[in-house]
Formats: sequence, structure tokens, C-alpha cells
Amino acid sequence: MAGRFFPAALMARRNLTRTKMRSLLASLGIVIGVVAIASLGMFGVALQYSFTQNLGNVGNQLTVYPNSGENVTELTERDIRTIRREASPTATVSPVKTRAEPVSYNREDAVRKTIYGIENPGELYEAKEGRVSPFRSGALVGSSVAEAHDLHPGSQITINGTSVRIRAVLEEGDAFSSTNPDNRVIVPATSFSQSGYSEAYVIESTGTQANETAMGIRDSLNDREQRVFVRELGSLVDTIEEQFQIINTVLAGIASISLLVAGISILNVMLMSTVERREEIGVLRAVGYQKRDVLKVMLMEATLLGFLGGIAGVILSLGAGLAINHYAVGDAMAVFRLPNAWYVGAAFAFGVLTSIVSGLYPAWKAASEEPVDALRG
Repeated sequence: MAGRFFPAALMARRNLTRTKMRSLLASLGIVIGVVAIASLGMFGVALQYSFTQNLGNVGNQLTVYPNSGENVTELTERDIRTIRREASPTATVSPVKTRAEPVSYNREDAVRKTIYGIENPGELYEAKEGRVSPFRSGALVGSSVAEAHDLHPGSQITINGTSVRIRAVLEEGDAFSSTNPDNRVIVPATSFSQSGYSEAYVIESTGTQANETAMGIRDSLNDREQRVFVRELGSLVDTIEEQFQIINTVLAGIASISLLVAGISILNVMLMSTVERREEIGVLRAVGYQKRDVLKVMLMEATLLGFLGGIAGVILSLGAGLAINHYAVGDAMAVFRLPNAWYVGAAFAFGVLTSIVSGLYPAWKAASEEPVDALRG
């Protein structure tokens, strides 16, 4: 079998080199198709990675808040104890109070802003400047607030007419996290007159544990009526990833159209080759070549076109992937992650398969030619 395979490959290569420009143009279609599929796929992966990086590590976070539709306006101390009981021993549970107060920075005009009251902010945040704990007085501000108003530890702000000293500027938080402090002003919970809580943050060690805790909280607090809502950020991340997978599939589907066009080009080239080499095929059949031998030579030509075009497409795709990941993710080597390898491999395989399928009819047509008719032609 090997003895027949290699002569067929050598003959196929010779036939393709006889019409170099035509073969090059046909193979160019495969190159473009492979580059299009692989590049768009890698672009989708880079976009998804960049977006989920911006989401940060929020898949393990829960936010519990009262259901105002059932006239539940706050979480009670009993609710907080239930939430702590349903959470795992390693979880962080932070009840939060909120109120709207006029706030003035650096003697500017006061603006109405939501003030957050947290008992132990050190469980949630780290200080960029100053110290978070202990927290019995003063205020903490997010990085965006500090930057906008040039605030630092020791600066004074006015909350509802009372001067308050800034104790710390907090590190930036994850953009989609419920606990993101960037635009917040935080004061001790003891400064609030209200006894109830506006919401509670639960941070588990894993997304799976967060999901189990969320189900436990719902079962315990919503057994008779839906008193609370539990927002799971992990489900948000999963939904976004699913949407990106759909986008990637659509992009790959659009790019595959170029490979179909390339397949038509190869079909045309192979049909023209069959017509031009009709007498040659007749001679081969007359000297003992079987139908399968002619079929093998013709299919080998189509396979070589697809293989060489696919290899060139893969090389160009990797170059495009390096550029895409450098500018979209900031790490050019991210092109070698598994999803990107899958898109490159799939594009190459699809390119070769398209070439073979496009060569089937011309190969069958050439192999079915009767020797006498071919020689007479």
C-alpha cells in the first residue's frame, strides 16, 4: 500500500507544479479561510478572556437583600444570624447599612450620596493609603472618590453637616463586584440609628460553595414567603461566558464561508485539470492503472492543496493571534492557550477536509473516464 501511496503523492506534486500559478491561487483560498476561522476564533477567545478578567474573582460572591415587593424593607439581626448559619465556616459575612446623606468634599457644594455602614470593613477591603482597621470613627473612601476630590488620609469631608476625617483610601475593587468600593464613602455601622440592614455580602471560598450557600439562604428565609433575594455573581459570569461561546461560534461560522469559497475554487481547478489531462488519464488507464489509482492521484492533488494552504494559514494565524492577544489581553503568549489551539487545529482540519471534499467529484469524473474515450478525445 505504501508503494502505491508515495508514487501517487509524487505524481500529484508533479501535476500541481506544472500549473504553479493556478495551484497557488487555489491554495490561497484555503490560506485565507484558515486564517479567517482561526483569527476570528482567537479574537473571540481574547475578548472573552479580557472581559472575564475585568469581572475579577466575583464568582464566589453573594448579595442578600430584602424583597420590597413583599413589604420587607430591611434585613433583621435574626436574618443575619440565619445567613451566617447557612454560610460555610470559612465564609465572610458582612451586613451593610445604607442611607442617603449630603456630602461635601473640600468645602465644595454638597451632593447627595449613599453612605455605607460596615462593622468590619477590613474583612472586605485593603487600604491603598492609611489603615482600615480598627474602624470606630472617621470614614473610608474609594479610590475613584479620592482621585476625583484629591482626598488622602487626614483629609476632611462633611457628611450631613458633620466634619469627618478620612482614615484610609481603599484599593480598587472588581468592576462587577457588589462590594466594589471605588465610588463609596464608608462609615462605622454604629453611626447609623437604624437597627436593620440594607443588604449583606457573603464571600465564599469557591463558586460551588457560594451556590450551595445561596440555596440554603433561600430555603431558610423564603420558606413561607419570598422575603429576600439572593444575587449570585457566579451565575452572571456563567451567563456571560455562554454568550461569548455563542459569539465565537457565529464568528467561526462566518469565517467558514471563505473556506467554502476556497472549496469551489479547488473544485474548479480540479475540473479544469481533469479536462486538460484527459488524454494523459486515458494513457494511464490503458497501461494498467485502475480506477482507484487515478482516483488516488486526483484526491492526492486536492489533499496537497489543502494541506499546504492549511500549513501556511496556521503560520499566519499564529502571527495574527500573537498580535491580537498582545493588544487585547496584554500577553502575546496567551495565543498558546487551549481554546486558541482548538480553533487553529479546527481551522486546519476544516481546510484540508474542504479540499478533499471539493476534489471528490473531479477525481471520480477522471477515474470513471473510459480509456478508449479518453484517448479518442
